[in-house]
Amino acid sequence: MTHRDPKLKPLSIGIGATERLSLRVSVATLVRVLFEHPQNSELMLALERKATLLGNQDGHFVKLKAQPFGGAIQIHDLNALQDFIGDFHFDSEQSRSEQDFRIFIRPAAWQVVRQFCLQHFSQANNTVLESDPGRELVEEFSDALEMDLRAEQFAYRPLGIVIENDPSPTENLCARGCPTVRIYRIFESRLVEAALIHAMLMNSESQSNERVRELALDDARKGGKGWANAILTLPLKQISALYSATPLEARNRPISFQGHQLDETVAALIDGIDIPKYQK
Repeated sequence: MTHRDPKLKPLSIGIGATERLSLRVSVATLVRVLFEHPQNSELMLALERKATLLGNQDGHFVKLKAQPFGGAIQIHDLNALQDFIGDFHFDSEQSRSEQDFRIFIRPAAWQVVRQFCLQHFSQANNTVLESDPGRELVEEFSDALEMDLRAEQFAYRPLGIVIENDPSPTENLCARGCPTVRIYRIFESRLVEAALIHAMLMNSESQSNERVRELALDDARKGGKGWANAILTLPLKQISALYSATPLEARNRPISFQGHQLDETVAALIDGIDIPKYQK
């Protein structure tokens, strides 16, 4: 199936296509959201706490983790992507409808996909791939705080790119377990508006992990997907010290801090921290 027109009929992957296009690629932004604590001017790192209701043969449980803000980069020009890398499939109807860069490719095409992304990220006037994290920041702050993030409330700057070359299973519900390679574009966003900072601190302090899990269960009972979001604010200095003290190989996995599970991608936000599975 080709992708000359984003309005083509719904995605349908046949057995042959699944065998041929078997490597999942996820291209996303990670945002280091920082602000100064109003009481002591300590630099704080804001993360998204994400609760997801999951199920297996033993029943249901809610998975909760803290991860960087950000999300899938949108593909603005599908023709340019296909002309460069050849055939591909989106990993789900949702990714297809939103043109998110979550696709299945031939394993042999991975280096070509990498080259395509790095080439367009380096262009000042890139129109092929989404070039900033603003859309995802607005959506995620709306989910967590139930307030609209306005353009004048935040600024951002690119910090770099990290690449995960070795496939590992994805936890994304649309393609759970599929071997996935990843490209992350890292940004930093500094928040300065007092009202926004106050709302973030209040959300972090008032929404316990147990409460966020309950909200995910409540969302499922109301017919939703069983999701809930909240903010977690932590002193950046303490998080930097945590990763500096963590053995190198352990940085490839989620780690615990003060009762919170920090996703492995948090390590990519911290300056001076090497992560074995990421190529910078």
